[in-house]
Amino acid sequence: MSRHDFQIPITFKHRVCFTRNAFGATNTLLGEILTEGEGRRVLVALEDSVARAWPDLPRQIECYFADLGFDWRGLQILPGGEAVKRDDALVRKIWETIDREHIDRHSYLLVIGGGAFLDAVGYAAATAHRGVRLVRFPTTTLSQDDSGVGVKCAINGLGKKNWIGAFAVPFAVINDFTFLHSQDEETRRAGLIEAVKVSLVKDGDFFRWIESQVENLAALQAPALEECVERSALQHARHIAQGGDPFETGSSRPLDFGHWSAHKLEQLSGFTLSHAHAVAIGAALDTLYSARCGLLRDCVAERVIDVITGLKLPLWHPALDLRDGNGRRLVHAGLEEFREHLGGELTVLLLRDAGVGQDVHALDEGLVDACLDSLRDRQALLDGAKPAPRSCS
Repeated sequence: MSRHDFQIPITFKHRVCFTRNAFGATNTLLGEILTEGEGRRVLVALEDSVARAWPDLPRQIECYFADLGFDWRGLQILPGGEAVKRDDALVRKIWETIDREHIDRHSYLLVIGGGAFLDAVGYAAATAHRGVRLVRFPTTTLSQDDSGVGVKCAINGLGKKNWIGAFAVPFAVINDFTFLHSQDEETRRAGLIEAVKVSLVKDGDFFRWIESQVENLAALQAPALEECVERSALQHARHIAQGGDPFETGSSRPLDFGHWSAHKLEQLSGFTLSHAHAVAIGAALDTLYSARCGLLRDCVAERVIDVITGLKLPLWHPALDLRDGNGRRLVHAGLEEFREHLGGELTVLLLRDAGVGQDVHALDEGLVDACLDSLRDRQALLDGAKPAPRSCS
């Protein structure tokens, strides 16, 4: 019997770019990035909602690549939204197109759309030929400030969020701020919850900036919105590239603060509740729990909740009160599903302060229930009255 252990060093370049009007004739950013990879064939997948918002975009994209002399393999306008993650229909369609158009590992697949669309198309790209070069163009606040700059892709499976997927570093991520302002106001505003989340776990100064800008952000003023998105995206990318565990081989997932209940809540709602709204509720829950268990000062917890409600995001959803035959809330099963999804020991990040987290390995179910009851009551009050501003030294 013999054993041989080999160390295989693997490095990736994670390109995250910010621009406006990326397909404009005078914008050279995309052409420079693709030339760097020396590939020539280009295929584009465009989410239908983006195509409706920008009806001239398909022609503009085709002209952009014609001027650069790339081997144009077409543009497909495809359905998006959370529905495309419920099965593998879109994934299979992308596979068929990649095969038909002879897109290989040296070709480029550009995907333009929101987070769910990027997830599904990204999974197809990651598994075709064991990996086709993917260039992401996130178009929503949520995808530009969080998921679009990550290295994961997935669809749902077996009734669970993101159960079928892969880790695959995109060839590049290009955040074109022009797309941000074509979203409806609710979608644009709700996506900021991931910026709040990353500020809470990574950067207290960023949280205090969000706190100072909450009225401007709620009003969707462009300078504040774009700065918030860029700072959030860079914090997420920096953690992935420099945090020591880009492919989540350990048990800690700091960027998933508030997500153990959020993913379960999405499932319990039949995926009718948006991911952004679910994360807002989950972040409020874990913040309140951090205070109730003695880790976080109450006044800091209240400031966090004030930011969430200041962005017009919810603290509660009726599915949180769904219970089994023994009266136990169904959302509690989300903890074990959260652990199982990563494996290893259950590890949930709680807060010690804005920008300072602490891993714990168990949550008290009774205390979680008390926090949920409090959030339900707070939401009822907020529906009829605006909370007074708070201060905390």
